[in-house]
Parts: sequence; C-alpha cells; structure tokens
Amino acid sequence: MFTGLIETVGRVRQIERRGAGARLVIDAVWSDGEAPRHGDSVAVDGACLTATDPGPERFAADLSPETLSRTLLGQLRPGRTVNLERAVRLGDRLGGHLVLGHVDAHIRVVAITPDSGFQRWRMSLPPERLAEVADKGSVTLNGVSLTVSAIGPDWFEVALIPETLSATTLGALTVGEQLHLETDVIAKYVARRLAVTETDGSSRRSAIDDLFGGEGA
Repeated sequence: MFTGLIETVGRVRQIERRGAGARLVIDAVWSDGEAPRHGDSVAVDGACLTATDPGPERFAADLSPETLSRTLLGQLRPGRTVNLERAVRLGDRLGGHLVLGHVDAHIRVVAITPDSGFQRWRMSLPPERLAEVADKGSVTLNGVSLTVSAIGPDWFEVALIPETLSATTLGALTVGEQLHLETDVIAKYVARRLAVTETDGSSRRSAIDDLFGGEGA
C-alpha cells in the first residue's frame, strides 16, 4: 500500500531482458538513508515491485511478463528517471490517498497549460475507466497522487503545483507522452458494485443504499 507521495527520484542503471521477463536496476538516494530491504515493496512510476539485491544507493527488481504487459516499465532505458515510493507504514500520515501500485491503464498527456508557475494537464481517459474518475476525486499518475480538477467524456484534468513539478519526474514530461494511471480503489469497488447490480436487474438506488447504509445511515 502506498500514498502517492513521491519520496525520491531514482535513475535507471540497467534493464536486462530475461526470457519473457526482465530485471531492472535503479540507483536511488533516500532522504532518511534507509534503503529498501530485500523483499520490500517499492512503487516505481506507480507500479508496485519487490526489491531484490539491495545496496545503500541502489536496488533491483524483477519484472514479470504480467508486469511488462500492463506497464510501461519495459520501455525504460538506462539514465531514465523514475518516481519512487516505499510502502507506507501502518500508523504513518496518509498525505495523499490509498494507492495500491496497480497500473490500470496507459494514458497520454493531451495538453499542458502553464499558469503562473502551476500547470494544468489534460489527460486522455479510456472509456472503461470513466466511471472510476470523478471531479475532485483522486488519481495516480506515474505514482503521483493528484486531484481531478475537471472531467469530460474522454479526458480529465489535474492541476500540478510547483512542488510536484520539481520533486517528481512529471515536470520533465511533454504533450504526447504516456503515463501510468491508477484510479481510486474506492471508486473501483463502487463502480463494480453498481455494474453487478445492474446486470442482476436490481436498481441503482438499491446498490447505493447497500454501499452507504441506506436511509438514516
């Protein structure tokens, strides 16, 4: 489990194909000096990986065929920077939102509008994810927790503050680039519950009552 608050930016040292999978090696310096231990979960551009062969300023991770098929990590090359976050500890402050580290889709930057040091990004939105994104709801882009500021039939927008642009890899991206999208886990369950209810022929109102306790809740 993660929060979408990036701890540090790492740099790809090596990516080596191994059969249908791959091995990724990343150089990273952590502000508290505590490098991931063997077996720890680390979100790399929002994709949850298991750290192996850790060192003081580096760690490796194996990319399974499933990971390569669902993420953009297989396209990484030496020298590319990536957003990193270690798994949240129970009892830590949850500054972003609940992030699983599961990539739901690859989406593109459609437009970037500068605004006095801030930026407004418009992102493509696949139709199958439309029900999981809401105005003022949370999304994760390459591991970064952001709030949706506007939404349309096939797009949504987020506002990036100067801190986000300077402390993550997002500030170096341009229009047309692809990113990892993870939608909010609560939105996923709500959308799934409503879809199952409608398939069963029950009313949408009944599904919402079940989810939130019905009248008087």
